Amino acid sequence: MLRLLLLLSCLLLAGFTFAQTLTVGSKMDSEGRLLGEIFAQKLEADGFQVQRQLGLGSTSVTWQALQGGDIDIYPEYTGTLALSLLEMDTTPPISVLNEKLESQGIKALSSLGFNNTYALTMLASAAKERGIQSISDLSAHESMRLGLSHEFIRRNDGWPGLKEVYGLPFTPRGVEHGLSYEAILANRIDITDAYSTDGDLGRFNLILLEDDRDYFPEYLALPLVRADLPQAAQTSLEELAGRLNETQMQKLNALVSTREAGFTEVAHQFLLEENLIVDEQREFSGRTWDKLGINLIEHLQLTLLALFLACLVGLPLAILVYRNPRLSQAVLYVAGLLQTIPSIALLALMIPLFGIGFLPAIIALFLYSLLPILRAAVTSLLTVNPLLVKVSLGMGMTRSEQLKYILLPLAAPNLLVGIKTAAIINIGTATLAAFIGAGGLGEPIVTGLALNDHTLVLYGAIPAALMAIVTELIFNLAERRWIPAHLRGINTQG
Repeated sequence: MLRLLLLLSCLLLAGFTFAQTLTVGSKMDSEGRLLGEIFAQKLEADGFQVQRQLGLGSTSVTWQALQGGDIDIYPEYTGTLALSLLEMDTTPPISVLNEKLESQGIKALSSLGFNNTYALTMLASAAKERGIQSISDLSAHESMRLGLSHEFIRRNDGWPGLKEVYGLPFTPRGVEHGLSYEAILANRIDITDAYSTDGDLGRFNLILLEDDRDYFPEYLALPLVRADLPQAAQTSLEELAGRLNETQMQKLNALVSTREAGFTEVAHQFLLEENLIVDEQREFSGRTWDKLGINLIEHLQLTLLALFLACLVGLPLAILVYRNPRLSQAVLYVAGLLQTIPSIALLALMIPLFGIGFLPAIIALFLYSLLPILRAAVTSLLTVNPLLVKVSLGMGMTRSEQLKYILLPLAAPNLLVGIKTAAIINIGTATLAAFIGAGGLGEPIVTGLALNDHTLVLYGAIPAALMAIVTELIFNLAERRWIPAHLRGINTQG
């Protein structure tokens, strides 16, 4: 009886600890990550255990993650919340936003104090040369090239409305925001969208064009939380209200973007200066170089598990359907349709069903792996010399014996090629899993894009490329080891 009581006590304590673990998320942009880190450290200082899911991708990803309970808090802006997520016509006070959010179990806390509005930006030297100061001035320069972030192009409060209000004649190209400033410097585009508190503006000598028709609404930064967040946690975050203005936020962003300090260090220093946490000895790595081993292990876990599941499902399925032409074509058609869905879109579609993190990434990679394995298996089984099949029938072999001694051995080279193709596809596609919090080698790539840091991008890209090369070599060795030379097209005579 005493043991049972002790066990129940441990379970209750474990449940209490779990309830106090909060997940802080953010979008992939640099400011969102920095604010997410500030939220996390503030909550940790006030006694909460915090899990970080920073750099989750676009607004829709973080919004769905919050709705689904995969994260508890993330930094958002009133303009985005009202016009893009709640599809309102104007940006009302936070109290009105909370009335709209109440039915969804979400709550907007008090503003952090600064307005990070959208803006159009270009090189200061180019603007001076062409006499451009405001967005209205752009109408007289129809030859200018606009490269806007994909999210800005499709947002209700982004390009569609801006083009209509200002009568702009341009057709913009979609450019990843983390690459757009580099594109301006390389003279690939002339103008891009920016955030008014962006730390890279001074670094790249860019100016913000005046919004002379007041198109862009107010984007007050605030913590967006689940309504069931513990009151103590809400109180902790409310202490950040009004602590930041536009100038301060731009300086903090600049410290990160110029590589003077990492997100963790900048957040910690800000909280110390505001007397929101007690000074403590803390080591800062600055970058994620020390996580190479963790990133590699996560990437291997993603790719190997997805590949194993695809083989476990794909090979038996191919054996079941290959004798029936209509059924096999239908199966291959469905697998082919899955392959046509853009990988980032498929990952986003997983969120409402499976949330964020490891599970949805595995499922998406599994679906991408099916087609090459299925196609190779069905094709190789169907193209075995029919004469050999007839001979085996004449010898009295059963279907299972045919499969074991004739079909599978002869189909093995193509089967191995299909599995190898799926493995290499997985390695590349798995880098995108970082957008939904699954980690892996995509994590430094996403961070590097947010910071315009090519070194960080290479930190993730080069190991991924090397992993693909090593995988190719391993499969080639396996082919030489287990596949007879004559089945590999090698003439062993003479």
